[in-house]
Amino acid sequence: DFDRMTERLQALMAGQKRLLHDVSHEMRSPLARLQAAIGLARQQPTRLADSLDRIEREGERMNGLIGELLTLSRLEAGVSDPFEKVDLGELLTGIADDARFEGLARQVAIDCVLAPALFVHANPELLHRAIENVVRNGLRFAPPGTSLRIEADREGSGSIRVAISDHGEGVPAGELEAIFTPFHRGRNLATGDGYGLGLAIARQVISTVNGKIAAKMKPD
Repeated sequence: DFDRMTERLQALMAGQKRLLHDVSHEMRSPLARLQAAIGLARQQPTRLADSLDRIEREGERMNGLIGELLTLSRLEAGVSDPFEKVDLGELLTGIADDARFEGLARQVAIDCVLAPALFVHANPELLHRAIENVVRNGLRFAPPGTSLRIEADREGSGSIRVAISDHGEGVPAGELEAIFTPFHRGRNLATGDGYGLGLAIARQVISTVNGKIAAKMKPD
């Protein structure tokens, strides 16, 4: 028991050190661009408007990153808003409608197939955010002219299964678990406007309702 406790403490400490390193790395780039924009404003007053726009964007990015980190920290600490009965079909329909609007620009269609009377006891805002994070991640990498599918049904055990699938390039088998860790930058995930926290937050949210989240490659 002591050995297992020691191993767990070592893993937690290593995780905290890694997270601190990753946060420092993520904050360094927007701070560097802020400093560059301030320097440009001083050297070229005629371009003050452009510099202020850049400063505003970088400030918003840091604010967004800090907000995501606070959400992840609260979830990992077991702090969550009160649960209530959530109509999962209604929640998924709303997410699908938003995804269709976003998918128009990317030429990605959204298919939504839901079983009736699906209810879960959860925090609706966090659950919406968790599932939307996965859907928007799929949209980001779905090739134009393809579709993203959202399915939900009840399994024999009484639990609810939600599946989100797309036709993107996919993730190497060795990274399928790692994509749910904060700031993971895999071969196919190194681009985009996200912070690398969306899937980590999704995993924490799903765990609060005693659920599990996983990724896999579909057979060709």
